This record gives sequence, C-alpha cells and structure tokens, in this order.
Amino acid sequence: MASEEQIISTKNQLVEWLEAGCKPKQKWRIGTEHEKFPFRHQAHTPIAYEGSNGIKALLESMQEQTGWEGIFEAGNIIGLTDPVSGGAISLEPGGQFELSGAPLKNLHETCSEVHTHLAQLREAADPLDIGFLGMGYTPDWKREDIPKMPKGRYKIMSNYMPKVGQKGLDMMYRTCTVQVNVDFASENDMVKKLRASLALQPLATALFANSPFKEGKPSGALSLRSQAWLDTDADRTGMLDFVFEDGFGFERYTDYAVQVPMYFIYDKGNYQDVTGNRFIDFFNGKLAGFEKTPVTEQHWSDHLTTIFPEARIKRYMEMRGADGGPWKRLCALPAFWVGLLYDDTALDAAWDVAKNWTAEQRNQLRIDVTEKGLKAKIGKFELSDIAQHILEISSHGLTSRNNLDSRGESEAHFLDDLKEIVKNKETEADKLLRLYENQWQRDISNIYTNHAY
Repeated sequence: MASEEQIISTKNQLVEWLEAGCKPKQKWRIGTEHEKFPFRHQAHTPIAYEGSNGIKALLESMQEQTGWEGIFEAGNIIGLTDPVSGGAISLEPGGQFELSGAPLKNLHETCSEVHTHLAQLREAADPLDIGFLGMGYTPDWKREDIPKMPKGRYKIMSNYMPKVGQKGLDMMYRTCTVQVNVDFASENDMVKKLRASLALQPLATALFANSPFKEGKPSGALSLRSQAWLDTDADRTGMLDFVFEDGFGFERYTDYAVQVPMYFIYDKGNYQDVTGNRFIDFFNGKLAGFEKTPVTEQHWSDHLTTIFPEARIKRYMEMRGADGGPWKRLCALPAFWVGLLYDDTALDAAWDVAKNWTAEQRNQLRIDVTEKGLKAKIGKFELSDIAQHILEISSHGLTSRNNLDSRGESEAHFLDDLKEIVKNKETEADKLLRLYENQWQRDISNIYTNHAY
C-alpha cells in the first residue's frame, strides 16, 4: 500500500505535481541525454545483452570503474545511477546506451561531463570489442537482427506498437537521439518556453539531421529517426496544437495527458500490461483489475514518461527533436536550446520568429524537414535562413549568461558547428550522403569509422 502522502485522489493534485517543477532562475539547470548504438568493432554487428562481452558485461565494467550504483530488474543489471550527481546510464530497447546527465549549472560543465563519460566508456568497452556509433538511425542493421534488452516496459511497448502505427518498433530499436532538459520558473514561463520549443523543434531536427540510411542504402530521408516518429503512435506524439491555444497551462496539459492510453502499471516490482486503457480510467477506479489500486505520484510520473511529443513537460521540459550525432556535436544541442530559453530577451526574440506560424504550417514543417532538412520552407522562407537568425539569437542568449570557462570563452562557442552547417547549407546527413556516393563508393561500412566514438 502506498504511503498516504504519495496518493493522488484529485485532478488538482495531478496539476500541482507538474507545477511543483517550477524553480527560481538561480536554480535552473541543464540536463543532457544522449544515446548511441553499441557495435562489434570488426563485424559491425549489434551487441546482445548476455555473454562475456555483451551489454551486461559492459554495464558491470562501467559500475566497477565509476562506483555508481546498479539498477536491476528481475535480477538483471539494466542501468547505473550516481547517487551524488543524479546522473544515470540506461538502456534503450535495442541496447542503445544512454547517458542521462546530471543537472548542471552551465554548458562548460555539460561538455566536461560528456568527455568524462566518453573516456569511461572507452575504457570499459574497448576490452569487450565494443564500439559506439553516433547516428539517429541504424545505417545497415535489419530490425530483426537487433537484440532485445530485458526490461519489462519494453516488452509491453513492443507488443503494443504494431497496433497503433507502422514505425513504432523501428523507433524503439533503430533510433538514437540527443536531448536536453531545461527548467521553468512559473506557469507563464513554462507556456512561453513550450510554445517556442514546439514551434522550433523542426528546426532542431533539420540542424541535427543525421540518419539518411536504411539497411545500407540512402533512405530518401535526412532524418529517418524523425520520420519514424511520424507513424509511431498518434495518441502520444506530435506538435501538440492545443499548447498554442489561449488558456494553455499545467491544467490543460494534464487534461491531455490523462487521456493518453497507458502502457503499464508498475506494481510490486512488475510491469502490468494495461495497454490501450486511458490514465483517466485508472485514476477514476474504472480500470479492470485495478479498481482499488491507489493512484500515486509515481504512477503519474511513470505515465508522463510514456508520452512522446516533440517537446514535453514533466517537472522540467524536454527537447526531443534531434538525431544522435558525432561526439563533437553533443554539446551543441543543449547550447542551442539554453541560449534560446534561459535568457528572457532571447526567448522573446525566438517566439517572435514563430508566433504567427499556423498549426498547419508547424505540422507540415515537421514532416518536410525529415526529407528536405534546411531546404524545407515555411511560408516564403527557407529554413536555412530562419536557422541563421535563430542561431544568432541563441548565441546572444548564451553570451548574456556570461558563463566563462578557464580561457575566458562564453558558452556561445558551442554553437560554432551549427553555424558552419547553416553557412554551408550541408547537414551531417547531407555530408554522409556525399561521402557515400563518392569517397566511400557506396560502401556503408565506412560509417563505422567515420561516426564511431
């Protein structure tokens, strides 16, 4: 039985749980998450969980090296957590290895965390013949060749995905992303940030496009990862048009979230499959078999992690539009969003760019960028021109934060790689396609050198 203070019995408590994430500006932090595909160095094949040099062995080696605490499910180690910093390592469905970074004060700390993680990963992985690929979509593996990780929630999701979309399993097993989590000060601040973030998320998709291949050949997309999300599960994905309506706030987001079908209820150490049933039915005691189960804060928190719009809120806000990429670009994604969202002048300027876009334009742009990248248009403007302006705004936002490293550099230099992309009008995906057709002579195996960490 849940303790009394954890039980949620009113809608207001659901709303208040979200609102409790509000923090004063001096307590805002940056949390960066990045995934990568583990592979065998020579064979370029995916890595199974079991075995002397599998994912389990890798996690155990990382645990010994870092001293972090193991996370276990049904006796299997499935992740690590740092009780001091709050950072964690977790597994995605196909073994994608994710660092969920600690909440840090500035981007210099974020980049240091990224490089520390890379060094630790190499030390643990190299003796096991494991390398890591930084891309948004597996370039040559077939889905049936990718092993499944022993996590109960993923088994439930795998069974459910084909019922609600054509690409859900591809999304689960064949994609990687880089994300950043940011804070908000108030409901009004949350609304401003979520609107700007959703509207500009397709721009991030274009800037970080890095998944042009499928099963060894060009797929016709620049971000195949983002394209997979277009046909995953309409109930829990998308651009959330209601966010742009008058009166939007924590309550309206709650009204949306309780209507999203559930995946599971975590009960007594087990994931109970309740797919297709709405959270509101569970909340109202109308879910068969769980009529008398008290709804807790943890149930609500778990459910919010199963909602996948392009940007989402929990007790912080999460940017979800970018492909995984080269190690040097992992720091650019948090820099892009922190520059836009953590400075009031920059946030207002960013919203000015997008505030007159219609829902139809926003949704069409999300579709177009998957194939056209920076050449996609909204109205009469090409996205590359908008990108240049938005990067200038983000750069000013980072400069105004005045967080300097030991050399006196501000956080703005983390945007340099993105500025080069816009200047050349060539995304990482465009570059890979050019290499594939020329230097690589259509031999996709070169990517394991070109994009390996």
